[in-house]
Amino acid sequence: MSDIRMIVPTSQASRVGLGKSSSSDTPLVRPGRILVVDDEQSIRDFLLFGLRDEGYDVMCAQDGEESLELLESFKPHVVLLDVMLPGIDGFEVCRLMRARARVAIIMLTARDDVTDRVKGLGIGADDYVMKPFSFAELKARIEARFRNQFPELSAVTRVGKFEVDKVQRLIRYEGVPIGLSKTEYALLEILLETPGVALTREQIMSRVWGDDFTGEDNILEVYIRYLRHKLHDTKRQLIRTVRGVGYRVDLQ
Repeated sequence: MSDIRMIVPTSQASRVGLGKSSSSDTPLVRPGRILVVDDEQSIRDFLLFGLRDEGYDVMCAQDGEESLELLESFKPHVVLLDVMLPGIDGFEVCRLMRARARVAIIMLTARDDVTDRVKGLGIGADDYVMKPFSFAELKARIEARFRNQFPELSAVTRVGKFEVDKVQRLIRYEGVPIGLSKTEYALLEILLETPGVALTREQIMSRVWGDDFTGEDNILEVYIRYLRHKLHDTKRQLIRTVRGVGYRVDLQ
């Protein structure tokens, strides 16, 4: 569709194929499934690669019949549903999905028609996005659906073999909870936000202890040692010292 302006995420624009990411650009893995339903291959590919880069589990369907099959087998949390589909149109697909599953439905349309939007919302759509759209706007709307309709999922983020639960303030490694103090949790959570990227000592100190901290100068080193001990990190080297800079987490 020549009139669709799709703004590609930086990580997608620079990638050649899917492949495996190195530890320096390992994406966050979000525990959410998204189904893209659109008859345009270019749009399906754009959203497939972009949303996978954001860490979501994504599958695509090119028509309504295929999307209803995937609703049963893939069990998506969010569906991006084009209005103009061959065969069963998007409105009927929306009605059928709403009757069959607990799912958030965001409808995509190129028609700036208030009647269409009212109809879609009336039969069960949760949101509408007009084509052309930016990836950033669509991503924000998807995240809002997860927060509002699946809060149990939006609270948990997987980073490699780690799982960070921000509601329970709990971090697991290989599925096993790590017994962490409040400070240890804050420190590890910050390091896991940017896997493979070194954070400076000043950045870490400011976020964990605050700019006005007046305690021991080696407090950060002490807590890094605590974390390494609890992660049995002697051989794994998950938390690495970057000389002259600070610390980083390397995912195995």
